[in-house]
Amino acid sequence: MTDGTAISRRRLLKSTAGVSAAGLAGIAGCTGGGSGSGGSGGGLDEIRVAYMPIYPDMQYFVMDQEGYFDELSATVEGEVFSDGPSIVQASATGDFDVMMFGIVPAMIVMDKGIPSKITAANIQNAMQILAHDDFAAIWEEADSGADAFARFEEERGRKFKFGTFPPGSVPDILLRYWLAEIVGVDPENDVNITALGGAGPVRQALLAGEIDGTSIMEPVPTIAEMNDAPYQSIAWAGDFMPGQPAAVTLMHDRLREDNPEQAAAFVEQHQRATTFATENPDQAAQHASTVIGESSLPVETARRAMDSPASDFITDPHKIADGAQVFSEYAAQLGKTSEALSNDAMFDFGVYDSL
Repeated sequence: MTDGTAISRRRLLKSTAGVSAAGLAGIAGCTGGGSGSGGSGGGLDEIRVAYMPIYPDMQYFVMDQEGYFDELSATVEGEVFSDGPSIVQASATGDFDVMMFGIVPAMIVMDKGIPSKITAANIQNAMQILAHDDFAAIWEEADSGADAFARFEEERGRKFKFGTFPPGSVPDILLRYWLAEIVGVDPENDVNITALGGAGPVRQALLAGEIDGTSIMEPVPTIAEMNDAPYQSIAWAGDFMPGQPAAVTLMHDRLREDNPEQAAAFVEQHQRATTFATENPDQAAQHASTVIGESSLPVETARRAMDSPASDFITDPHKIADGAQVFSEYAAQLGKTSEALSNDAMFDFGVYDSL
């Protein structure tokens, strides 16, 4: 993608009869609208994608490494961000056509008035609740989850300490929901929830034994297991909130509405990447390691994480619609959005449905 001649050649090839269906869809949609790079009315010349180096953005890694972006009528330029809030901040300039990150940051972007909607899910049921082996034993013996936390506090003389992402994040909201609605524990008074910076700090806290448990997505549970850290999963979102949303694909209106064929072509390649990851876990793991960086995500770790039930990659946004309403209510209660967003305000199902 760094060779300007190659890009021009690919665009030329897309004008021939041998172009792919996705490329044809993109060309057919070139009826107007500007572009991130100053196009002249022929559809978007460039699609700018903001993404995070996280496992739930698997489709980006596959699309990038398998050359699926080359099937589009526009050049794709990706920019990596360390966390969701950074993408939210960058979205204020309106430079990104696609943002692949957590559903709560996506809600914040929409709540700020950035004209955009979710056109695809990246993953569902992504969160595991991990607890120290000592607590897991209490959990198994207790009459209820609430009783387990009460027994822990009585025996240890302190409340159970969770460490996860900051308040209002996807892991944080999922944890609060599980405690309040499933376990019957007050997240504010019956346990301590400590805000850690992200997946890296959570991983370090687990390996150092500094927390009693966490709410986290892959590959952190796999990393803990591979390092023989004394933690295990006591709950999985797929069991208590089927269709739990996590990372999503948020699309700016200049792509979603002004260039619908190009939007559909992008989501088509997203679906293609989902299928690839499901059918080719070895290669998908390699792609994730390559894009994220092997020092941060070794291939072996990425591959083992593919076998986790929490690695449930999808594209269909309908599957996370119910869970999105739960997250929307919590996001508003925690002050992340000015109000709870309806599914009509958050989703454009039509792009996926048009495929």
